[in-house]
Amino acid sequence: MDSLIGVLWFRFPHKIRVVFNLMLSNMSASPAPTVWLQKSLRLPARTRGCHLVTEEIIREFSEILTIEIGLLHLFLQHTSASLSINENADPDVRADMEKVLNRIVPEDQPLIHTIEGPDDMPAHVKSSLFGCSLLVPIARGRMALGTWQGIYLCEHRNHATPRSLVLTLQGQQRLLT
Repeated sequence: MDSLIGVLWFRFPHKIRVVFNLMLSNMSASPAPTVWLQKSLRLPARTRGCHLVTEEIIREFSEILTIEIGLLHLFLQHTSASLSINENADPDVRADMEKVLNRIVPEDQPLIHTIEGPDDMPAHVKSSLFGCSLLVPIARGRMALGTWQGIYLCEHRNHATPRSLVLTLQGQQRLLT
């Protein structure tokens, strides 16, 4: 190992010194504090379909701006709605998503669990298909979503109620310079 470092030092002295100095400075610098934050967010009742909620989440959980690197976990506390990450620009995608879901899980089929209405059991199945939680990376105070990605609340009931999310943020705080 020592001979490899010697050869590299001889052939690339400037580059090796820069890397070595960076390593030393990173070892002596104290790391940014790691924080855990949690909030509950109540989203208003929405019509059936897929709805972009990215901006609402950012507005209500502004602490995201204080995180240099981390993760945001979103958990929906309901069994007849779901969360998804998908196209954020063209509203036709959300309309088509609802059409396809209704074709995959139609309401007009013989089901046993019908006490809450014909849309309830299909809503449970759709919720299971998409899931009730998401994990989104945080980078430099922003959700690291792709250019065309947004967070959907997918409402699968005809007459929905407000929906509750638990948002958990974990990461290293940004150092102000």
